Amino acid sequence: MKWMMMSAAALALAACGDHARDCAPAAAPAVQAEATAQPNLFLLYTLAEGVSPADFERWVVETDYPAMRGLARVQDFRTWRAERLLIGEGSSGVAYIEAFTIPDLDGFIAEDMAGETVQSIMGQFMGFVEAPQFIIASEVK
Repeated sequence: MKWMMMSAAALALAACGDHARDCAPAAAPAVQAEATAQPNLFLLYTLAEGVSPADFERWVVETDYPAMRGLARVQDFRTWRAERLLIGEGSSGVAYIEAFTIPDLDGFIAEDMAGETVQSIMGQFMGFVEAPQFIIASEVK
């Protein structure tokens, strides 16, 4: 079963039903800087022209997952196929989303990025994709 997540504001408005204009917005929680917030790396991209999704996904499962998950600094790595929008018409603008959990991001960037495994995988990856965005993000807590 797929679970969809909604923001607290959307849930509050949904709870108001037809009387949404009568509901006052809830106060936003105080933003706290978390020194222990673990950075993650997200990749958003589309496939290059002529690349078949079946061929790319086979490469992800057979080559990308084992190589990248085998790195000591990569705690978790998953690839998702963007299938549709929850709300609205059209496409999401990306075909795939990857999420890496990398507790030692500085070590990953300084050592693993230049290493043979990442360089080999990145070379292959760039042959499959178009306009990848590499986004470093930390969870809001």
